[in-house]
Amino acid sequence: MSPLAQTALVTGASSGIGEQFALQMAARGLNLVLAARSEDRLQALATRLRSQHPGIEVGVIVSDLAVPEGPKALTDRLAGDGTVVDVLVNNAGFGSHNLFVDEDPDNLAREIQLNCSSLVTLTSRLLPGMVERGRGGVLNVASTAGFQPIPTMAVYAATKAFVLSFTEALWAETRKTGVRVVALCPGATETEFFDATGKDFMTSGRQSADEVAAVGLKAFFDGNGPTVVSGTLNRLMASSSRLAPRSVVTRIAELRVRPSR
Repeated sequence: MSPLAQTALVTGASSGIGEQFALQMAARGLNLVLAARSEDRLQALATRLRSQHPGIEVGVIVSDLAVPEGPKALTDRLAGDGTVVDVLVNNAGFGSHNLFVDEDPDNLAREIQLNCSSLVTLTSRLLPGMVERGRGGVLNVASTAGFQPIPTMAVYAATKAFVLSFTEALWAETRKTGVRVVALCPGATETEFFDATGKDFMTSGRQSADEVAAVGLKAFFDGNGPTVVSGTLNRLMASSSRLAPRSVVTRIAELRVRPSR
């Protein structure tokens, strides 16, 4: 897939893996639309990208995809601007770390909306045009959490299992259309994800955000799919979780995310 003259929409682009997607796709020559809630961060990143890559166009859309009206508002804005999205990177997401009975129901609703519903809605609004044009694709950020249930992160793991299953099905549906669909499954990554949970866990063996983004983009542009797991150890663990008894896998997962303090 030649990236020339293509436009990528990156959600959750203000930091972490999303920011790295933007930086690395700009280096590949893609035009970009950056979406997130933080306007200051988005504008700073857009300014940096325009300076480093004067040949590309970079747009900014402030968007809250954790509310039901968020995806439609974003795609309506794209349509109003006349922007055709060739590559959709569904990166926005967050997780919580508590016993389910202690979770805030409103926060769980936002988590499911952002991680699942908005991802599906954006894909449903943008993928048909890609198929019609016979080019482009969707890169969904799932997680190694999607390979097993995780006590104390029950909803997060379930949302990522949904993203993984959804993406693999889309890959099968679109594999003869010229459109690429890939699920990227990072393990623990040095981002603000852990700060947002309020817990300190999985502190060793974290990958950097730029490493994870590079793995995902290589899989996408090389045409590998439907799923890529970032990191050798993460790939081994993802494979083993599909072979071991579910009760054992669940208990091991619980131990892995136990807070260190």
